[in-house]
Amino acid sequence: MRERSLSFLQTLVNTPSPSGNETRGQRVWLDYARPYAEETFSDAYGNCVAVLNKGGSPRLMLAAHADEIAMAVNYINDDGYIYVRRLGGIDAAITKAQRVVVHSRNGPVKGVVGNVAPHLTKADKERKLPQIHDLFIDIGVGSRKEAGKLVQIGDPITLADEFELLRNDLAVARAFDNRIGTFAVAEALRLVHGAKRRLNAEICAVSNIMEETGLLGARQIAYSLKPDVAVVVDVTHATDYPTVDKPQHGDVKIGKGPTLTHGGCNHREVVSRLEAVAKENKIDLQHEAMSATSGTDTDVIFWTRGGIPSALISLPNRYMHSPVELVSLKDLEKIPQLLASFAFSLRRGEEFKVKI
Repeated sequence: MRERSLSFLQTLVNTPSPSGNETRGQRVWLDYARPYAEETFSDAYGNCVAVLNKGGSPRLMLAAHADEIAMAVNYINDDGYIYVRRLGGIDAAITKAQRVVVHSRNGPVKGVVGNVAPHLTKADKERKLPQIHDLFIDIGVGSRKEAGKLVQIGDPITLADEFELLRNDLAVARAFDNRIGTFAVAEALRLVHGAKRRLNAEICAVSNIMEETGLLGARQIAYSLKPDVAVVVDVTHATDYPTVDKPQHGDVKIGKGPTLTHGGCNHREVVSRLEAVAKENKIDLQHEAMSATSGTDTDVIFWTRGGIPSALISLPNRYMHSPVELVSLKDLEKIPQLLASFAFSLRRGEEFKVKI
């Protein structure tokens, strides 16, 4: 991967962006995208957009969500221990015994999620999986009053794990879901900006908010932008490790390229064009099927304003919603290449409609 791009990815992943509190990460994204855009802006809630070839046609939205799963301060007991609420799909069982950061109005506050030593639980006949309300955070204070000087109810909390190269092209981090998506749409903008090819479409690269808590930012920005076609980038479950049932969850491998999803909200003509573009540019794709929903922003973008033709491209990700999400950087590099090639394939005024 290009050194500057890798540095951007690492900074983006390491910058805390808990759902509903994405501002810091959005600033990183806008600063990177700005040189490759004619216009950048953010809306009332913090969705960010970078526009290239303004006034072109059709209007193509390349969208990904900026937020990561997190927790929030919910209660502080008399001894200064913090109890939490969930922001998105955080797993209480693997959050125990983790280092965390509480993002207070006065700056970061370090803490740890408490875990009772096994010596003190030997008498327990059955160890139950913890619920989110069972977790407590120790920030090193002795009273509610002392804790209240550092944090307050509602402050977001993220895990402290950061980006690390594991081996070869494999990388691990806590927040590839979905900083790889916002990385990919910004990189696609860079590739199009630097190419000496005719571009008909207007490209709106979008880093949207609050996907993990209800696909909320995508609803806002898709309604505002009124795109003619949209491509969403997110992560998907790699199923190439022990105990995962492939007949149930599909066959998706790390290192075999991004996936293209079929069915439901994924418009068949947009999907077909992406397949053709990938084949023409020798970009390896894997394929996924869906039934009712995709679990991504595609689910809400496609029905906005009477229907926006949409498609979903995903990066295989092992151990999703954990501190050790694992992806292939080679797989990731193929996504901006595919997005840029798709953008160049669009004819002026082109519409995507199902053929009846």
